[in-house]
Amino acid sequence: MKFATAPVRRLIALSAGLAALGAAALVGLPGPARAPEMRLTAATSAPPGGAYWHRKVLWKETHQRQLGSAGNRYSVVEQGLLERWTAPDGRSWVGSRTLGTYPQSAADRKAWRRDGSPARWARAADGQTVSLSTQPGKGHVSPERGDNTFNLAGQKLTYDEVQRLPADPNRLKSWLAEAARAAREMNVDMSVTEALPELLYLIPAPKEVRAAAYQALLTTPGVKSRGKATDGMGRAGAALSYGYPDTVEKGKTMGLRTDLIVDTGTMLLLSKAHTTLIDGKPFPDKTSTETVLQAGWTDAQPAVPSVP
Repeated sequence: MKFATAPVRRLIALSAGLAALGAAALVGLPGPARAPEMRLTAATSAPPGGAYWHRKVLWKETHQRQLGSAGNRYSVVEQGLLERWTAPDGRSWVGSRTLGTYPQSAADRKAWRRDGSPARWARAADGQTVSLSTQPGKGHVSPERGDNTFNLAGQKLTYDEVQRLPADPNRLKSWLAEAARAAREMNVDMSVTEALPELLYLIPAPKEVRAAAYQALLTTPGVKSRGKATDGMGRAGAALSYGYPDTVEKGKTMGLRTDLIVDTGTMLLLSKAHTTLIDGKPFPDKTSTETVLQAGWTDAQPAVPSVP
């Protein structure tokens, strides 16, 4: 396969490569105009179990501004549903719906009540304009514009190319690293670490490839196994975490930790959470979570997400 260099282009014809290389190191890029041609490992996958690869995600995020008055501030959490239906030919539809904003903690709820328990907000505590409500929105669904490909590690793959991704952990990591270098990613190692969880729900990779992605995560430097954990829906899975390179801002060390929970039976991601760290401690006003409610093939047609 010929990897696309930046700007990203559609991947093209297969030729000799990874299957013959085994565990050997991949060759370096000869230059930005000509990336090495590499073959994805041959893998026979069953036909899709439906018309669309479907992902339904419940997202929650702490709003960046506090609400209330100057002497009575409180933080709130926004939440919503995001669904995507993708056909094997790459055509996709996106549905979204906000589910209402609510105070973040018990202390925030008390401050919200002192503020008169508002159901809508037009201004934040600092006077900035916001548009928030405790009630769900109407939602919408529409075709997604694009070039009908699946994005991974800076590359755009066809459905058939996704099916031929390496089903071996080491070869998969090597392929992702080479793809990231060809796309001129600034941090190749981080690009690989971020791409592995995407294989667990975002694109229609075969279960063997998802299993390879999970095993690859377990052996990736910086990724820590946290034993068993439950997600926001009470589902149990294997917990993993990894961090991003720290930065120093105004004398404080800023970091970001990602926590994953994986169903090791289906090899699908259950949840992903991002937590901002200041001097190594969680900063509650900078958090977000994604709970994967559904991931898999379906014949159900795209529709406006329904309120749970």
